[in-house]
Amino acid sequence: MVDPLFLPGVEAASREGERGARVREVEAAGGVVPGIWRLLSFKPAVTGHLDRLTQAVMRGPSPLPAGFRELIAAFTSRGNQCLF
Repeated sequence: MVDPLFLPGVEAASREGERGARVREVEAAGGVVPGIWRLLSFKPAVTGHLDRLTQAVMRGPSPLPAGFRELIAAFTSRGNQCLF
């Protein structure tokens, strides 16, 4: 079980956009939805730039392979006691 975001309006809001469809799909299957997905699906017009930034950093041109960047992100998340 993932702790709530402590943002009841975000938690209760209808899910929008592609991210919202994924949230609904995971919820319907009884899966755990990461809090960041809920936040990003709350107002995709506002948070879409964060998705694009993340994709550019994690998948764009870089001297580091994408897998190594994922490993860095997982290590950082673990250090922050965040489910990755």
